[in-house]
Amino acid sequence: QVQLAESGGGLVQAGGSLRLSCAASGRTFSSYAMGWFRQAPGKEREFVAAISRSGGSTYYADFVKGRFTISRDNAKHTVYLQMNSLKPEDTAVYYCAAGSGRYTDTASYDYWGQGTQVTVSS
Repeated sequence: QVQLAESGGGLVQAGGSLRLSCAASGRTFSSYAMGWFRQAPGKEREFVAAISRSGGSTYYADFVKGRFTISRDNAKHTVYLQMNSLKPEDTAVYYCAAGSGRYTDTASYDYWGQGTQVTVSS
């Protein structure tokens, strides 16, 4: 069992930055690939970024490439999402997830956090 808790969301102006954190409980954190997803009102949950168990490989949705960076600290059982150059269309609830398999597929993730709201004003 893994429990995930996101933090770091908030209200920011367009062009600003936020850093999301996701703290995991349990001693098996390094056994899981970690992903960030987001869901805007009226839309389906979508893949944002993922990182392999070791942190050696990262994956991004096209719409965040060059703006967002995912990283992890296995010693601290934490995964991060640094978000720069934020746009109003980035407004959503952001979720972290732990799993294995296809990094971009929500069905590959077994554990999910409760989400943190990110609002970008224009």
